[in-house]
Amino acid sequence: MAAEQTANPLIPMLLIGLIMYFVVIKPERDKQKKRKEGLSQLKKNDQVITAGGIHGTVVNIKDKSVIVRVDNNVRLEIAKDSINAIINKESQTK
Repeated sequence: MAAEQTANPLIPMLLIGLIMYFVVIKPERDKQKKRKEGLSQLKKNDQVITAGGIHGTVVNIKDKSVIVRVDNNVRLEIAKDSINAIINKESQTK
């Protein structure tokens, strides 16, 4: 009589979970952490791009919002969370 071997379903599930962590979850956490650090270091005269695609220059920083100059005499108050990219003038000149 041959002994039947049953595969333990826990090992493949753990392996799939581990792969998902390193492929999906960890890179997303790193991206969020980097974005949060960038927003905390936001300063006056930084050029930003919002989630809506608006390009502007930071004029004033508040607790949860930022005043952005879009054009001459045109200023918008936007939420900090809606800033997608920060482009420093120093990094453009180099």
